[in-house]
Amino acid sequence: MNTSAIELINPEVSQPELQQAVDQVLDIAKRLGADDAVAAVSLDRGMSVTARMGEVETVEMQADKGVSVTVYRKAKAGQHKGSASTSDLSPESLEKTVAAAMQLAEFTQADDCAGLADKAEMATEFPELDLYHPWALSTDEAVKQAIECEAVARDFDPRITNSDGATVSTGVELTVLGNSLGFTAQVLGSGHSLSCAVLAEGNDEMQRDYAWRSARDAAELDSASVIGKEAAQRTVERLGAKQIKTGEYEVLFDRRVARGLFASLFNAISGGPQYRKNSFLLDCVGTQVLPDWLSISEHPRLQKGPRSAPFDMDAVATREQTLLENGVVQQYLLGVYSARKLGLKTTGNAGGARNVRLTTNAETQADLLADMGTGLWVTELMGQGVNPVTGDYSRGAGGFWVENGVAVHPVDGITIAGNLKDMFMDIRGVSADTEANTNIACGAVLLNKMTVAGEQ
Repeated sequence: MNTSAIELINPEVSQPELQQAVDQVLDIAKRLGADDAVAAVSLDRGMSVTARMGEVETVEMQADKGVSVTVYRKAKAGQHKGSASTSDLSPESLEKTVAAAMQLAEFTQADDCAGLADKAEMATEFPELDLYHPWALSTDEAVKQAIECEAVARDFDPRITNSDGATVSTGVELTVLGNSLGFTAQVLGSGHSLSCAVLAEGNDEMQRDYAWRSARDAAELDSASVIGKEAAQRTVERLGAKQIKTGEYEVLFDRRVARGLFASLFNAISGGPQYRKNSFLLDCVGTQVLPDWLSISEHPRLQKGPRSAPFDMDAVATREQTLLENGVVQQYLLGVYSARKLGLKTTGNAGGARNVRLTTNAETQADLLADMGTGLWVTELMGQGVNPVTGDYSRGAGGFWVENGVAVHPVDGITIAGNLKDMFMDIRGVSADTEANTNIACGAVLLNKMTVAGEQ
């Protein structure tokens, strides 16, 4: 680990102090009677600047540090678990924090699935994943970019009359993890973003839309002018929206919203919902839930990946793996605890899936629009109308009515509905033009049909 990188995150803390804090926590836990323990130290530093209506609205500087500890005490029925945390790295504070965790463990029920991962499952190799790209951005430069981004958006069209602002954010974070089985590792990463949202008015109507980009390396962000223009263009295009008649239509989920469908899928095949038996895809390994042309894989060690890491939250080594092959579920997403509850082995997915990729059968969203011909193109979803137990899906939506593959007019004030089981099997197309730097790299998704509630 580069000492200068640590000092950039928090100049008051040195590299030896980080490892020393982890080691000290583990030593205290052992001395106080813990059978096992895990300790993590995290440092982060960041800046966020928002400009609105041509003026600086907020400038936020962040510099945090923290220590968390989890202890385990063995009992006949399993292990008792206690956790505590502090932002003070002094020896006295660490002593009190571990003591608090030990005290909490006395009140928790013994659990035969609690505890650290088996040592053989823990990561032993830590490849360089190119996750750290600090942005040497001064406050003045951040302000300039935010003001420029919003100005481009506001000047794009006279119908743009108001703004939610443009925001420039940058941050770096370091986590040091260690446990009583001898595991110790450090992960250093960066994240930067630029966004803009504006409002347009016309014919007694107001519409809002946005543009947003994120990246580990600021050099990969689009310029402030590109973001501002995109936000403005999307907003203006939504003016003149109207409802469509209630009915069943082919539906194209825009690439900005399509990945939410697969987020619901990954939640359904995760260990927690499976062992609690509250998933609409219960006991689904070996079951076909997607069309046979569609496979999904995970790439947790992708260079510069938005969620890349050599190990998961349990210190288990991550690995490239196929989650669904030809539409068939190959495995659940399991951490150590959920794996034990199901009588299975961890898949290195404590914390979820990382850097997901889908097979595609179309090059661009425009290709899927042409394939759809006539139907609804959804660009915005509202509400949380997804039932993870039954799979029932009902959400407010906005977008465009499409005829002959071309958007005819914007649409709002409608609700789209279905059941995720049917929706997944009804997927006809996935485009390859994904949004950059997203954990679920998913282009537009075309469904054969959904129920749309609009005009009666």
